[in-house]
Amino acid sequence: MRIFRKIMMTGGIVAAATGLSSCNYNSLVEKQQGVEEAWAQVENQYQRRADLIPNLVNTVKGYSTHEEQTLTKVVEARAKATSVTIDAKDLNEENLARYQQAQNELSGALKSLLAVTEAYPDLKANENFMNLQAQLEGTENRIATERKRYTESVREYNTAIKKFPTTIYAGWFGFDEKPQFKAEAGSEKAPEVSF
Repeated sequence: MRIFRKIMMTGGIVAAATGLSSCNYNSLVEKQQGVEEAWAQVENQYQRRADLIPNLVNTVKGYSTHEEQTLTKVVEARAKATSVTIDAKDLNEENLARYQQAQNELSGALKSLLAVTEAYPDLKANENFMNLQAQLEGTENRIATERKRYTESVREYNTAIKKFPTTIYAGWFGFDEKPQFKAEAGSEKAPEVSF
């Protein structure tokens, strides 16, 4: 009778552990897939921005032949930004920081390009340029939205893998913490405005 009880007790513990691990495992897989989907949307919007840049550069080039250095910086920053990619399964702090740095350099180059266009009233009135600029602004908004969704997915996933008892199973099955976007260096300081 004692042996039977021990076998039943052991069987019950094994069944409960298997049930819990399966349940938690499936939940973690769903959350991990959510992070990967959100990351794909972030990349999709950054690619949309990169695809707009050649048309924008060509439009500006037609009006400002002596702004070659600014145009070259934009083209180089675009090339660098599109060459830095991350597979969603390889998301870690280092890879995300490298990706974000390349995207930030492109953002800076685009800001310089748009600042230069202020000196060309005909360019600013050009319908093609205005359309491209509106698309670029819309894409920047989409990027911000998708980054927010990615951040929310990562928060949900990272919280799930740290909760008990899931933390035990997460370690067993290799569910590692996913990285978050970091603010640009210096963004904690408000810009100084003087008149």
